[in-house]
Amino acid sequence: MSPQAPRGTRDILAPESARLRALVESFAAAAELAGYGQVVSPMFEQIEVFQRVGEATDIVSKEMYQFRDPGDRHLALRPELTASLARAFVQHRPPLPWKAWYEGPQFRYEKPQAGRFRQFHQVGAELFGSDDPQADVEVIALAWRFCRRLGLGELRLVVNSLGDRSDRETYRAALSDYFQRRAGELSAPGRETLRRNPLRLLDSRRPEDRAVLAGAPVIDDYWCESATEHFGAVRSGLEALGIPFERDPRLVRGLDYYRRTAFELASDALDGAQDAVGGGGRYDGLVADLGGPETPGVGFALGSDRLLLACDAEGTFPAPAAAADVFVVDTTGGAAATLVAEELRGAGIRAGRAFDGRSMKAQMKAADRSGARWALLIGPDEQDAGEVSLREMRGHGAAASAESVQRRVRRAEVAAEITRLLVAAAAEGSAP
Repeated sequence: MSPQAPRGTRDILAPESARLRALVESFAAAAELAGYGQVVSPMFEQIEVFQRVGEATDIVSKEMYQFRDPGDRHLALRPELTASLARAFVQHRPPLPWKAWYEGPQFRYEKPQAGRFRQFHQVGAELFGSDDPQADVEVIALAWRFCRRLGLGELRLVVNSLGDRSDRETYRAALSDYFQRRAGELSAPGRETLRRNPLRLLDSRRPEDRAVLAGAPVIDDYWCESATEHFGAVRSGLEALGIPFERDPRLVRGLDYYRRTAFELASDALDGAQDAVGGGGRYDGLVADLGGPETPGVGFALGSDRLLLACDAEGTFPAPAAAADVFVVDTTGGAAATLVAEELRGAGIRAGRAFDGRSMKAQMKAADRSGARWALLIGPDEQDAGEVSLREMRGHGAAASAESVQRRVRRAEVAAEITRLLVAAAAEGSAP
């Protein structure tokens, strides 16, 4: 049996890898425009960092990849990044408000699904140091605007509030009491969830559980006055920005650190059971739980894999253009192609070439497959004359202009000429 990637993981090859990189670059531009700086965190942490997100959550109790290193330290691959950033805040104490964005892989041992892997990629942002509801609005707006920038039109924002810490605990007790009285009507997995965390039952999609949920208490009845005012300000802020949203009083987040605002982004272009592309909320007690000072925080994470599936479903955000602008075809032995290709790359031009002394026909097929717009041909005649032949490839408007016909260019002027053509092509592409 030949080696394969472990179950729940995959190799991301070009051009999909270039598409993922383009998504990250687009998110970086959006986040940095709003004043967020990148943080690169370790892929593993002391296990206590993640145990703070809630021992009763599946992420901690069932899904963490944990191990002991040669120094007998109990560590875990990160299942999420908010706790890692909170740990980084406690360790480094940056000035407040601290606005950070991130990207990278997370790890959870869960059943692979469409767009969900055991090693999965996320982008996200966190804002530490403000309990202003306008901070919540800014964070939600950043997530919403980024998704719309990807071209997602079938996007749905769902919001809720879990109240303050005491509100959430009172609500949790009320839910527990209600579900205990109707435990016999729950599914077997639902009864296990009830034992560990009754809030998680609100996420259940099992028909037996959904029937019981219909009569369950709602969080609104347990908000304190300050939580009510906070959530009202968040909704007013979203309305002022023209960001449409739905209110779902059953929405909870999968981690125990959430307080007050909670939100999810879903794509109606995806299957209903796996339509979530990300979410987040406020976690005002997390920093203190990790040993730091009482510090409010709010943030979100978006699943890159689900985002790209949603883009596929809507036919938007395709893979970037070809990996090469120019392909060098050399029938004189290959050394000339090496020199020309390196000169072009030194000028910032993406250049491809063939190897192994292949025929002109084979090299032109390779040039066509590369997606390059131009081919530079070097044969004995061109080499003797200190020139190259420049040809526009089929599929790029060849023969549409006088310049597209094959012509000779002085060898010393190749990089400047290709640069001129690239600038002209870019201007033509941006014209209305």
